[in-house]
Amino acid sequence: MSVSKKEISEVRPAVRLDRLRDFVVAFGGLLDGGPDEGDLLRQGAALLKSLILVDDWLPERYAQPATDSYRQYLLHADGAERFSVVSFVWSPGQTTPIHDHTTWGLIGMLRGAEVEQHYAHRPDGRLEPEGEPHRLETGAVDAVSPSIGDLHRVSNAYNDRVSISIHVYGGNIGAVRRAVYEQDGTSRLFVSGYSNADIPNIWDRSRELDAQQDSSS
Repeated sequence: MSVSKKEISEVRPAVRLDRLRDFVVAFGGLLDGGPDEGDLLRQGAALLKSLILVDDWLPERYAQPATDSYRQYLLHADGAERFSVVSFVWSPGQTTPIHDHTTWGLIGMLRGAEVEQHYAHRPDGRLEPEGEPHRLETGAVDAVSPSIGDLHRVSNAYNDRVSISIHVYGGNIGAVRRAVYEQDGTSRLFVSGYSNADIPNIWDRSRELDAQQDSSS
């Protein structure tokens, strides 16, 4: 017995990939305007906040945690590699090493919470915490860049649940050469890559067109 696309959609709620598509189109339009970094981070944060305030668009395959390490799933990369969008998925208690990005970034909490600690170099080259740890709750957006602070350690705020944040970076972040740091200031270059080999197909509008047809008939 065959099952129609319409019957499947009635059993399983549709993932609203159109929200992600609208976001990347709007973000690309923002970059087209050539904003300075301050305007980019401010306006980009507003766009990202609108995306993460509704949690019905991220496919489950890009929300899967792992016990060995946090996961970074590519959701979209601009054709000219001007920006990339990733989901960062944390198992309970996971944390990053101290690291940099070498580009601007926006972080929006979709589920759960993160704790961020910024670091600064002392005159002797060692690293010391800069300011108090900052907790990012669901629906909140934060920014990083070499000009405002780019060196930090991030952790899942929870020891009993998964947290997921959505990041937008300047460039193709999985191909950017950056560094992780020890407390003594020594560093090691790395390229993060991604945890997935394929990305969401945000350009398939067939479900939307079918829904429009059903509503008009």
